[in-house]
Amino acid sequence: MLRYTRPAVLLHWLIALLIIGAFTMGLVMTDIPGITPTKLKYYSWHKWAGVTILALATLRLLWRLTHRAPPYPTSMPQWQQSSAHHLHTLLYALMFAVPLSGYFYTLSAGVPVVYFGLFQLPLLIEPNAELKPVLKQLHYWLNIGLAGAVCLHIAAALKHLFIDRDGLFKRMLP
Repeated sequence: MLRYTRPAVLLHWLIALLIIGAFTMGLVMTDIPGITPTKLKYYSWHKWAGVTILALATLRLLWRLTHRAPPYPTSMPQWQQSSAHHLHTLLYALMFAVPLSGYFYTLSAGVPVVYFGLFQLPLLIEPNAELKPVLKQLHYWLNIGLAGAVCLHIAAALKHLFIDRDGLFKRMLP
């Protein structure tokens, strides 16, 4: 049985953990009232996670374009294969769209992104008070979409791990 390569698996789990961490950080930081040192620190960490996710997603996409994924099991119905393919495409798109929307939202607010406090990312747009709320909402809804897609991905993985083709629980122990 063909399996994913170690670099593909490593990138998958690194990105997954960073996405969960960045999403959680986003929920926590936006619930902190006012502007506090803790809130500002969380915003920085959230941005650093987003930039890192974008970089790792780029590596993962390049890896995926040069390395064939294992085929779906022949026992898997065609509709599930098609659904899995479309869900993976959506996940890839959102791994790029979410951090980019956050980056442009930050720039529209007039705040530069300084990666790990070491170097400033390019200022690709000028501060724009009219664009800021639009990008904020876009970033929010893309995150909601990513959370939903991740939940579907996890549910599908668990289904294939624990349930057989007939809808019965697989026997886990010999």
